[in-house]
Amino acid sequence: MKLPGSYKIASRGRSFEQTLHPALRSARRAQRILDSLRLELAGEESCSEVRVRRILSEPVEVFRLELQRPELSYQRVTLLDRDTLEELLEIDGMRERLAGL
Repeated sequence: MKLPGSYKIASRGRSFEQTLHPALRSARRAQRILDSLRLELAGEESCSEVRVRRILSEPVEVFRLELQRPELSYQRVTLLDRDTLEELLEIDGMRERLAGL
């Protein structure tokens, strides 16, 4: 007997990721998060408030990226290391846009 609510989703690629090495899975997940942040920051209805704060300096610099859209009651907080933050800021003048906010 099939349980209610258990449906197969054929288009999900995550089942393929189960066979990958954990380090590669982690890298792919980090890339998906970065892509999502890029879309959110560069979109037409971009966030009205964007803040970057350094929360840890030793042993690794860690930054807190806060995105807010008050009209949608939406807030997103992501922790990034220095290299990942620099990669995110390189896209299409994002550094200048954040400096202007």
